[in-house]
Amino acid sequence: MPGATNARGLPTWILFLAPVLIWASTWHVILYQLDSTVPALTSVGWRFALSAVLLAGLAWGQGTSLKLPRYAHGYALATGVIQYAGNYWSIYEAERFVPSGLVAVLFCLMVFMNAFVAWLLWRQPVSRRFLVASSGAVLGVALIFWPELASTGARPNAVLGMGLSFFAVVVACIGGFFTLVLTRRGLPLVPVLAWSMGYGAAFLLGMSLAMGHGLPFDGAWTYIGSLVYLAAFGSIIAFTLYYKLAERRGPAQAALVGVLVPVIALVVSAALEGWQATPLAVGGMGLCLVSLFVATRLPRQGGAPRG
Repeated sequence: MPGATNARGLPTWILFLAPVLIWASTWHVILYQLDSTVPALTSVGWRFALSAVLLAGLAWGQGTSLKLPRYAHGYALATGVIQYAGNYWSIYEAERFVPSGLVAVLFCLMVFMNAFVAWLLWRQPVSRRFLVASSGAVLGVALIFWPELASTGARPNAVLGMGLSFFAVVVACIGGFFTLVLTRRGLPLVPVLAWSMGYGAAFLLGMSLAMGHGLPFDGAWTYIGSLVYLAAFGSIIAFTLYYKLAERRGPAQAALVGVLVPVIALVVSAALEGWQATPLAVGGMGLCLVSLFVATRLPRQGGAPRG
């Protein structure tokens, strides 16, 4: 796990590809959590509680203080509640009403949301090439999941599911910028993530108690193993590298991680769950990969990266 925080010298392609591979694998690993008797709300709470504890231990091992300025705790609390609690809880609830493919497509919109907010807050420019290529990548993801998207309207409570999905996208965008605001002010990332995930876990576990679920835990090795993987890799390493990428190349380009994740996740699904690709899905994957290559290329001439 030291490599998760010592990411400054890592090549940009590793900062991009590592979160993609990790988050793509979590699509399968989460199934072991959902197969247990523990409510999803509580499982997500345990996940971020363990993440916060591991991050605190990592900070201690590095000699980094966990102390944050008082104003920073307000940002961390908001991030924990809306991003790590509200975002993940909304996704789990949304997938009760709409296909996971629709959620994946909507999350691709973070590319444009991040680009707009980065321009609004910090006047970070976005090239036309980036916007066009990103649109092509999102279209590619939509083609992959087209059968699921086409069947969405026939589902009861589809509007509720779409609303929850869009809410999850918005709060994920907002929470990400709260974290970047703190790191851009010079605060170390590990304590920021530790407090944010800790606040998120406290909110989720508190909601579990308030809703009468209690604080159940599953002692099966599949549940514990998946929980550790989601906490250590899916939360700590992936988010750390993702935010390092956002600091280096901008929030919009970092959000392209979320565009590639469902493509790789389906490859994992084909290997482990028997998913079979259709010609339309293969075409969508090709369009997505080519578009991402174009979107992530640096300008030929010098200057700051765009997007």
